[in-house]
Amino acid sequence: MKIYNKYITAIAVLLLLAGCKAPMATVIQDYVKNNIPENFNQNEQQDSNNNSGTTPWRQFFTDPNLVSLIETSLKNNQELMITLQEIEIAKSGIVAKKGRLSPSVRAGLGAGVSKAGRYTSEGAGDATTEIEPGKEMPDPLGNFEGGLMANWEIDIWKKLRTEKDAAVAHYLSTVEGKNFVLSNLIEEVADNYYELLALDNQLDIIQQYIKLQTRALEISKIQKQASATTELAVKKFEAELAKSKATEYTIRQEITEKENQINALCGRYPQPIVRTKESFMSTIPQTVYTGIPSQLLANRPDIKQAELELKSAKLDVEAARKEFYPTLEISAALGLEAFKPSYLVKMPESIAYNLVGELAGPLINKSAIKANFQTADAKQIQALYEYDKTILNAYLDISNLMSKVKNIDQYYQLKSQETQALDQSITIANQLFMNSRADYLEVLLNQRDALDAKMELIEAKQKQLSTVVDIYKSLGGGWK
Repeated sequence: MKIYNKYITAIAVLLLLAGCKAPMATVIQDYVKNNIPENFNQNEQQDSNNNSGTTPWRQFFTDPNLVSLIETSLKNNQELMITLQEIEIAKSGIVAKKGRLSPSVRAGLGAGVSKAGRYTSEGAGDATTEIEPGKEMPDPLGNFEGGLMANWEIDIWKKLRTEKDAAVAHYLSTVEGKNFVLSNLIEEVADNYYELLALDNQLDIIQQYIKLQTRALEISKIQKQASATTELAVKKFEAELAKSKATEYTIRQEITEKENQINALCGRYPQPIVRTKESFMSTIPQTVYTGIPSQLLANRPDIKQAELELKSAKLDVEAARKEFYPTLEISAALGLEAFKPSYLVKMPESIAYNLVGELAGPLINKSAIKANFQTADAKQIQALYEYDKTILNAYLDISNLMSKVKNIDQYYQLKSQETQALDQSITIANQLFMNSRADYLEVLLNQRDALDAKMELIEAKQKQLSTVVDIYKSLGGGWK
C-alpha cells in the first residue's frame, strides 16, 4: 500500500510539472544600438573628450536674466511638478512589490453563534457531549476567537523578485523622464527668451522705420508744394506709414503673448520679463562640441529612460512566464478560541492553531496566463522599437542641427552685408529724391528692402542662438 501511495504521489507531481510548462519569450536583438555610427558626420572626426552635453546649464547660459528665469521655472513649472509625482507613484510601486516577498500578518477578532439540527451528526454529537462532568454542550453554540493569521508565498522561482526588479527599473525610468522634462523646460525657456529679445529689436527697427517714413512724407509734401512731385507720391508715403504703424501693433501683441508664454513656463501670472535687448545683436553664440554618438546613450535622459523601460519590459515578460510554474504558499494561524468568552483564558485548552502548506499550479484553461504572457512579450518588443527610435531620432537631431549651425552662420553673415548695402542705398535714394533725381517709388522700394533685411537679420540672430540651445539639449545638456 505504501509503495502504491508513492506511485500516486509521483504521478501527481509529474502531471503538475508537465501542466506548468512555460512558453519561451521572444529573443530580441538591438541592431540600432549595436550599429550606431562612430561620428555624426562621416567627413569629420569628433573628439570624445569635448562634449557640451556634459556642461551644467548654469555654466552654459551666461545671461543673468535668462538664468533667473530658468531658476524660477525649475521651482514652479506645473509639468515638472506632475513628473515628480509620477516618480513618487513609481517609488510606491517598488514598496508594494517588495512587500510581497515577506509574509503578511494580520490580527483579528471574531464572534458568532450556530445551531446544528438535532438529527444531524453534528447535532447528535453535541447533544451527547459534556463540556464538564454533568454539564452538556450549550445549544445554540457560541464561538469567540482572536489571534494572528499569516500568509506567505515562497518565492521559489524568484517571480516576486523579478516583479520587484521590474518596478525598480520603471522607477529609474521615471527619474530619467524627470531629467528629460528638465532639459526640455530649460530649452523652451531659453528659446522663448531669445524670441522675445528678437521681437524687442524688431519693434525698435519698425519704430525707426516709422520715423524715416514720417520724414519722407514731410519731404514729399514740401516737394508737392514746390511742384516737384505729385499727390500720388504723398499718398504712397502715407500708406506706407500707416502700414508700418499697423506692423508695430502686431509686434507689440506678439511681445505680450511671448511674455505670457514665458510666465506660463515659470508657473506664474503675467508680469514683465526682465531683459536687456541692447546687446542682443552683438551676442556671440556658444561654441558647441558634440563628442561622439555613443555618448548619447549616457547623456540623453530620454534614451536612458527608454532603455530602462526596455529593461522593465523584459523583466515583466520573465515574471509573466513564471506564472506558469507552481506556487508554494504557507498559511498559519495562532490564537484563542472558545464557545464562551470566560473560557478564553483557560489554557492550554483554548489555544488554537493551524499550519498549512500548499503547492499548486495551473493545469487546464490557462488562457488568461497565456494572454498575460503574450501581452508582456509584445510590450517587450514594443519597448525595443521605442528605444531604437529614440536613439535614431537623437542622432538625426544632432546631425541636422550641426548642419543648421553652419548654414545659419553663413546666412547671418550674408544678411549683415545685405543690410549694410541697403542702409547706404537709402541714404543715396533720399538725397536723389530731395534733388528730384529719383522718384518716390525708388525711395519706397529701398526703404522696404532695408526694413525686410533688418527684420530677417534679427531673425537670423535669434535662430543662431536658439539652434545652439537646441543642439545643447539634443546632446543631453540642461538637466545636470
